[in-house]
Amino acid sequence: MLLTDKTAIVYGAGGSIGGAVARAFAEQGARVHLVGRTRQTLEAVAADIKDAEVAVVDALDEAAVEAHAERVGDIDISINLVTRGDVQGAPLVDMSAEDFLRPVTNGLRANFVTARAAGRRMAARGSGVILALNSGSAHGSPMMGGTGPADGAIDTLVRNLAIELGPSGVRAVGLWVAGVPETFTVEKLAAVNPAIDESAVQGIVDQLAGMRMTRRNPTLAEVAATAVFLASDHAGGITGTFVNATGGMVSV
Repeated sequence: MLLTDKTAIVYGAGGSIGGAVARAFAEQGARVHLVGRTRQTLEAVAADIKDAEVAVVDALDEAAVEAHAERVGDIDISINLVTRGDVQGAPLVDMSAEDFLRPVTNGLRANFVTARAAGRRMAARGSGVILALNSGSAHGSPMMGGTGPADGAIDTLVRNLAIELGPSGVRAVGLWVAGVPETFTVEKLAAVNPAIDESAVQGIVDQLAGMRMTRRNPTLAEVAATAVFLASDHAGGITGTFVNATGGMVSV
């Protein structure tokens, strides 16, 4: 198994992607700590994972993240999958500053706080992998609000972490993941874009597939498998970059 005897913290483990990644890590031998803000969703994922540890922690809370990392002790893998509060579907000129900036400030803060907690401990031990995820929208995606700037900030954070922590044996790698149909529901998408209905969801799925080099959307299993590989020693030469796990979506 690729992650035997490794300890992984999955922030945002109660979500669709977080749960899939946590299960995949456990299947590959990792000891998994499920972290999020809602115990009910975390417990649902924990029911599928032997000996999973559940912790209700807000990834925006520096003190809480540090305290939890201290309790975990040795950390081999840290991945941040927390939601950022993105608002999409409206032109930038029609958005409030609050809606535009929320994913930037929340996304960057959560990734920084969790990566810092893990990075300090990994560097002291001489090994570890910090993983981040965003939609790869930094190069320009209209009607996406603050999503592009948020992605760009996280892209840069990952690269800088890799440069600073690399000499200590710690890798930092990102995944570009967008448009996984299994994660799409009217309720979830309406939280980002209120004008969503069932037909709009299907339209988004079809449009995304048409934009990809492979002409198909990725599955949750494929995204989770990519995360497993990047977290494993088999990816030991990969750091300071983002892997496109979306099937090669073309920038618009």
